[in-house]
Amino acid sequence: MASEAAAARPGWRQVLANLRQPKVLAMLLLGFSSGIPIYLVGNTLGFWMRENGIELSTIGFLSWVGLAYSLKFLWAPLVDKADAPLFGRWLGRRRGWMLLSQLAVAAALAGMALVQPQPGELAIAGIALDRLLAFGALALVVAFASATQDIVIDAWRIESADSDEQQGLLTSTSTLGYRGALLVTDSLILILAAHAGWSLSYELMALLMGVGVAATLLAHEPQAQRAPAAAVDADAPIGVSDAMVVRWLLAGAIGAAWLAAALAFGLRDDLALGWRDAPWLALAPALVWRLTRWPRGPVPEATWSRPLARPLLRMRDAVIEPFAAFFRDHGRWALLMLLTISLYRLPDFLMGPMANPFYADLGIGKETVGAVRGTFGLAATVLGVAAAGLSAVRFGFVPTLLAGAVLGPGSNLAFSYLALHGADPGVFTAAMAIDNFCNGYAGVALVGYMSSLTHVGYTATQYALLSSFYALLGKALKGLSGVAVEHLEAGRSLAEAYSLFFAGTALVGAPALLLCLLLAVYRPGAGRPASPPR
Repeated sequence: MASEAAAARPGWRQVLANLRQPKVLAMLLLGFSSGIPIYLVGNTLGFWMRENGIELSTIGFLSWVGLAYSLKFLWAPLVDKADAPLFGRWLGRRRGWMLLSQLAVAAALAGMALVQPQPGELAIAGIALDRLLAFGALALVVAFASATQDIVIDAWRIESADSDEQQGLLTSTSTLGYRGALLVTDSLILILAAHAGWSLSYELMALLMGVGVAATLLAHEPQAQRAPAAAVDADAPIGVSDAMVVRWLLAGAIGAAWLAAALAFGLRDDLALGWRDAPWLALAPALVWRLTRWPRGPVPEATWSRPLARPLLRMRDAVIEPFAAFFRDHGRWALLMLLTISLYRLPDFLMGPMANPFYADLGIGKETVGAVRGTFGLAATVLGVAAAGLSAVRFGFVPTLLAGAVLGPGSNLAFSYLALHGADPGVFTAAMAIDNFCNGYAGVALVGYMSSLTHVGYTATQYALLSSFYALLGKALKGLSGVAVEHLEAGRSLAEAYSLFFAGTALVGAPALLLCLLLAVYRPGAGRPASPPR
C-alpha cells in the first residue's frame, strides 16, 4: 500500500510543470485583486480617519463594515445559482460576478477618495448629506462588493482545478497574490500617503483593481458547474409531497418573521439581551431547519401544490441544499471539521490587534517596521506560501493542515521571546521572518483543506460558509486582546505582560492541533465529495 501511495504522488518535475499553466497566472492576479480592498476598509482606513481628527468611537463603529466578510455566506447562494446582471451572459456566471464586483469596488474606492472622512456636510445633486455617513456608506459598498468578489474567486479557483495537486498550486498562488496586495495596502500605501496624500493613494488603489479586471477577462469560465436537480421536465416526478410544500412555506414565514424581528430589535438603542434570550433567538432557525429537512423514503407526489413546488425546490436548492449537502457528505465529522476550521487561526486573530502597539511600546520605529515587513517579512511569506503549496501537492491537504496547526501558533512564541529581549533589530527581524513564514504556511494549509471539502455544484456557498466559520470567532474575540494585556500587566512590567500574552495566544492553538490529529487519523475530504447534488 505504501508503494502504491508513493507511486500515485506526482514528482517534483510534474509539480513545477503545472506552474506554467495560464490559469496559475490568472489565479495570482485574482488573488492580488482579492487582497486590495480588505485593509482599505480596515486598519488602513482607521489610520486615515484618525489623522483627520475623527473620534475613536466613530472609527470603531465604521470597522463593523468588515463583518461583510464573515457574513458573505448569506448571499453566496445567489452568486452560486444566478448569473450576474449585465455581465453574466457575456462572461459566464463566475467571471460575470467577478467583473461586476471588481468594478463596484473600484468605483466605491474612488468615491471614498472624493468624499474623504471629514465632519460636515456634502452636497450631491443639490441634496445635503452628512459627509461621514456618505463615506461610511461607500466603505460598506467596498466591503460588500469585495466579499462578493472573494466568494466567486474562491469558487473559480476550486472549479478550475483539474486535480487535488493543481488545487494546492492554485491555492498557494492565490495566497501569494493576496499577501502581495496586503503588503501594498498595509505598508506601501503609508509611504505614498505621506508624500501624495490619502485621496490620491485611494484613487491609485481603485486603479489597481484593474489587475483583477484584466485577469477576469483573460481567464476561462470553469466547466464544473452543474444544473440544480429541480430543473427537470415539467411532467417528470419531483419527489415532493403537498405536506412538504406546506412545511416549506411555513419555514419561509417563520424565517422572514425572525429576520424582521431581529432587524427591529437591532434598531432599538435600549435593547438589552442576556443569556436567557438565547433559546428564543435559536428557536426560529431550529424550526426552519426542522421544517425544511428532506424526509426519508418515498413520498406521495404533490397534487394541488405542484405549481408552488418547483419554485420552492429551486429556492431550497440554492439556499438550504448547500448546507445539507455538506452535512450529508461528511456525516458526523462535519461538526468536527467546522470546529477545527473556527479554531485553526484563532491565535493569529487574538495576537493581531496588539502587534503594532507592541512595536511602539518596545521603541521600534515605524520606518523599521515597514522596512522589515517589506523585505524579510515579504520573503518569508513567499517561502511559507510556496512551502505549503508544494506540501499540499506532495503529501495532501490533511498532513499540510496538521503541520500548519503547529507552525501557526508556534510563531507567536517568537514575539514572546522578543518582548523579553527588547528592541534588538536582529531579534525583531528574526521574529518577523518566523511569523510571516509560519502564517503564510498555515493560511495556505487552511484554504487548501477548506477547498477540498466543497461540493461541485455548491462551491461558492459552501466555501463561503467555511471561510465565515474560519474568521467569525476570531473577529469576535480579538477585541478583548487589549484588556488581556492590561490585566496581565498588574504586578508585572509591560514587557512581561506582552510576553505572557503572546505565549497564551500560542496555547490557544492547542485545541485546533488536537482536532487536526483526529482529522489526520480519519483523513476525510482527501478530494472533493463525489456524491452528486440532490
